[in-house]
Amino acid sequence: MKRAFLTYVKRLRSRRALMRIAFFVVLAYGISFYFSSRLQTLYANQLSITIKDRKGEELLIQPNIKGHYMRPGAVPERFKDLLVRKEDRFFFYHVGINPASILRSSFGYIFTGRFSGSSTITQQLVKNLLANENKRTFFNKIIESIYAFSLELHKSKNDILTMYADTAYFGEQTGGIVEASRVYFNSDPEALTDTQLLQLLATLSRPADIPYTVKNDQRVRAYAKRFGISMDENAITKENRSTADNDYAYKRKNENSFELSSLYQCDTACNLTVDSNLSALLRGVLQKNLASPAFQSVHNGAIVVLRTDKTKTANEILAIVGSPYPYSTQSGHQINMALKPRPIGSTWKPFIYAEAFKQGARPYTIVDDTEYKYEIGTGFAFYPKNYDGKYQGEVTLHYALANSLNVPAVRVLEYVGLEHFAQFLTKDLEFRPQQPLEQYQLSIALGGLEMDLLSLANYFSIFPNNGVLKPLIITENQYPELPMSTQPNTEKQIFDPAYTELVTKILSDRSTGVGQFGLKSNLNLPSPNYAVKTGTTYDYHDSWTIGYTPDFVVGVWLGNSDNTAMQQLSGSVGAGKIWHDVMAILLNGEYNTGREFSFNSIAEYPENGILEYGLKGDDYAFARGILKNNALVTQPHHNDTLYFENGMTIPLIANETVDWSVNDTFLGTGNRISWSPSAAGIYLITARGANQKTQKVKIDIVKEKNY
Repeated sequence: MKRAFLTYVKRLRSRRALMRIAFFVVLAYGISFYFSSRLQTLYANQLSITIKDRKGEELLIQPNIKGHYMRPGAVPERFKDLLVRKEDRFFFYHVGINPASILRSSFGYIFTGRFSGSSTITQQLVKNLLANENKRTFFNKIIESIYAFSLELHKSKNDILTMYADTAYFGEQTGGIVEASRVYFNSDPEALTDTQLLQLLATLSRPADIPYTVKNDQRVRAYAKRFGISMDENAITKENRSTADNDYAYKRKNENSFELSSLYQCDTACNLTVDSNLSALLRGVLQKNLASPAFQSVHNGAIVVLRTDKTKTANEILAIVGSPYPYSTQSGHQINMALKPRPIGSTWKPFIYAEAFKQGARPYTIVDDTEYKYEIGTGFAFYPKNYDGKYQGEVTLHYALANSLNVPAVRVLEYVGLEHFAQFLTKDLEFRPQQPLEQYQLSIALGGLEMDLLSLANYFSIFPNNGVLKPLIITENQYPELPMSTQPNTEKQIFDPAYTELVTKILSDRSTGVGQFGLKSNLNLPSPNYAVKTGTTYDYHDSWTIGYTPDFVVGVWLGNSDNTAMQQLSGSVGAGKIWHDVMAILLNGEYNTGREFSFNSIAEYPENGILEYGLKGDDYAFARGILKNNALVTQPHHNDTLYFENGMTIPLIANETVDWSVNDTFLGTGNRISWSPSAAGIYLITARGANQKTQKVKIDIVKEKNY
């Protein structure tokens, strides 16, 4: 019994010992797994974020947490072989640490106070991942050895070599062999010669001595001799110099990423909606045109293309070009002019007309295109003129918008009402003007309003999108910050589709626009399925053309970043030429689906042998004369702000003989009388004409100018 009991006790102790051993083995393995996992996380965090276009074309690589550019990739077996022969001959035989090397280095530290090269490739990898390159202490060496052993337990030798090759520093902010191959040789690692591989190995020891330097060449020759690689004495220099002459053809920034940096922020690798190849084509179009003699007074230009897919809930930035030469430091070429606010000329007229259609006007509505005097305050008279300086008399709104006539546009804005249109801009469109809207007044109709090309193009997408303003995206669910407007988070109905159909019907009618643009024009394209509007600002400072199809919006701006005037380049002649070339590319490209505009709400109304357009169920007679019926008071305008001066005289003008009152005090009768206010304040002017027709106009007379 005693012997049996003792045997049992021994077995129990053995089992407990084995359990303890097993426990400590499992614990050690778990700890090693943690260390290995942490290293792999640090490795992943050192990868640079790459930004690609919609087709996977790389646009930009961002620096990692160390400020280096590092990307993973296939590592050539030849590089691994040379790396092991140079750095760690016993790499495939140790478990992360080399005891003999450690002892040799420790003895050296005792006598010299410095560690000699004893690190294995695994330890070097750990040192790089822990960012201990400049912290060479005895304690750190112990910690790195533990990490190295842990990594060896959980990763294969081949994986460790790949991680090392991906993260090793090769100078010039270059991390990893993939990036180094591109930077120094404009090549993939698999295509490198033995000489080039040795050049990179030589850089590892002394990152300051990059390829193409004398010291690097010397080390390469030494390595070639050591490894038994035969080469011509001058082979290194010849290879290096031919590559150096290429001026590092590889660039970390694609030229087409210039305009994008201020529009997105990707925390991980992401794909943008832009098409890099299309952007390159459009930049080429801009460069080619600006290089021609006709554009010698122009130094800057911008192009924006938005995709308006009706099956999607957002518009996409397909291409954005804000500079012809983004790497140039001359002529403001490093300014992204696609995002800079500029006076937009007549491009805003379609929105004024759409608001008028909402209030009952129609394309067949008659409007007077005659000399028209607007008086503001005392002594200032404003006479809107058309581009050609001529007046057409009575015209339809269809003709007026198709030919971009200025006087009718002012009259239409009067009909809409300045206060109402200001509400439309700031509330409906969430537009952020550069100056208080009161300061623009009727110049909104003539191009005084400033806007950047990207915001303007997105607003124009309302027309092909059936009256809906959609969010604009540059990556999935990422809305760029627009300079002049607040992005809607969801689709926002701005106009009834019927009113946008009327606008598109006019802007797509090239035959009616012959009066101002001629039979031959840059606005004429082989396809009839497009609409277009031009704009020119005072003294030719800005040239605009905005057009659209059911599939995309194309906007072009030309001008000079320093605001100097161009030589006679109107919207159709200047920006229109580039717009024509861009549209030719898009209409013949993959983004043109051939979808046609919908005009289901439009009805035809014959008038003197001419077909006019309106909506089904219109009261034709009433709508045709609605502007004349409405324009009782022509001066002053509703919500005008005037500056008070003693003795000032304000003309009160109507289209017929009326009874005039100011704040319910009768002034007199006539179609034109004068009134002198005695003080600043808000005044309500009332005009009563025949058949009880009445119009009230509110004006604000202030003591000081608020602009």
